[in-house]
Amino acid sequence: MVTLAVQIHFVDSITYYLLLGSNIQNPFIQLEKAKGRIIQMLGPIEKYSLIYLTDAWGNTNQPPFLNQVIVVRSTLMPEKILVYTQQIEFEMGRKREAKWGERIIDIDLLYADNLVVGLPQLTIPHPEIQNRKFTLVPLCEIAPNLRHPLLKKTNLEMLAGCNDLLRVVPYKLAAST
Repeated sequence: MVTLAVQIHFVDSITYYLLLGSNIQNPFIQLEKAKGRIIQMLGPIEKYSLIYLTDAWGNTNQPPFLNQVIVVRSTLMPEKILVYTQQIEFEMGRKREAKWGERIIDIDLLYADNLVVGLPQLTIPHPEIQNRKFTLVPLCEIAPNLRHPLLKKTNLEMLAGCNDLLRVVPYKLAAST
């Protein structure tokens, strides 16, 4: 008789850091809709940054974005989070036509606790965190000392070393000037 040892790891929940972005069809409303669907499908939002007005990254010939980082605690595994966030994007009308193009909603998985995921369809931590001020500024607002599990730097340290010069300002401040 052969005995197999199977090791099963149960996780109560995982803390996810998600970046939301929109630059068409009333971006503020789109962020609010996305957050509502995220609560329904993934779990409660535990923390959120201010909403930031940011210049478009990659393709600057388009309207500026509104971006926000949220923290969600979920019992779902990262691959399922990806499926659900892409479903939310699809339901809201996201079309994947042009890289760095206009979008009604974009939901990026930045971190999943200290997990490192390298799959063809999913990389966590997000491979561009350290290069994008529109990601780092709201991340630093809510998790400045969170350490990138691969780069071994905090979000604040990565922001200090970021060469991105594009505008990132709080939305309410930008709207009042």
